Amino acid sequence: MPSTTQLYLDLMKRVLTNTIYEDPPIPASWAPAETYDELNRRLGVDWPTVAHTMVGMRRLENVENCVETVLRDGVPGDLIETGVWRGGTCIFMRAVLAAYGATDRRVWVADSFQGMPPAEASAYEGDRLLATDRYNAFLATDLATVRGNFERYGLLDDQVKFLPGWFKDTLPHAPVPRIAVLRLDSDLYESTMDTLVHLYPKLSPGGFVIIDDYHIPVCRQAVHDWRARHGVSDPIEDIDGLGAFWRRGEGGSAR
Repeated sequence: MPSTTQLYLDLMKRVLTNTIYEDPPIPASWAPAETYDELNRRLGVDWPTVAHTMVGMRRLENVENCVETVLRDGVPGDLIETGVWRGGTCIFMRAVLAAYGATDRRVWVADSFQGMPPAEASAYEGDRLLATDRYNAFLATDLATVRGNFERYGLLDDQVKFLPGWFKDTLPHAPVPRIAVLRLDSDLYESTMDTLVHLYPKLSPGGFVIIDDYHIPVCRQAVHDWRARHGVSDPIEDIDGLGAFWRRGEGGSAR
């Protein structure tokens, strides 16, 4: 019989992805279905109309495993996601802390809360064009809405901190002292690079970096360019064919 902690977290994953009420997606070239498709939702390849996250079940399970590991191993630091959309993955981070009674860590919610920057390079090419400001009518979720989503789950409290603004402006001075889990969902080269440059030095040894958009060529290139520049060789592990992650070793400051 699963523990009450596991039952709670499993239910949170199903509610956040809305595999319970099965809201239809917004059709896209890479996922043209107009009706709910369980496989697409579980893999996180569709754009839900109602669900609070689009990352899918496998990537939520990865977040769960990473947070549980840093709690179990005593890796110091907070949790942060850069690029949060409706806030679902950050809500799940807060739920994991609540489930394990962890009151000494915070969840940082970093986003422009107005979509993609204008005139930024596209994340895809040709018929797979995705992450540009032309999609902001769907991608932009304001701060009040994200706060309200936390409230719906009873998880908006002093352990949740918001960093509104463009990453190039907010991350260099972000008041985050130390990080245990750093999750990037920022799609683009510049946004990915800004996050790694300014936040990775705060990542504790034994902490995790999660790249939601590793399958996007420009995001992957930013990751590899940054790792090569700083001599980071910790092995990158696949999550679900879309996202990837690595665990920081003991050596190197990446400064």
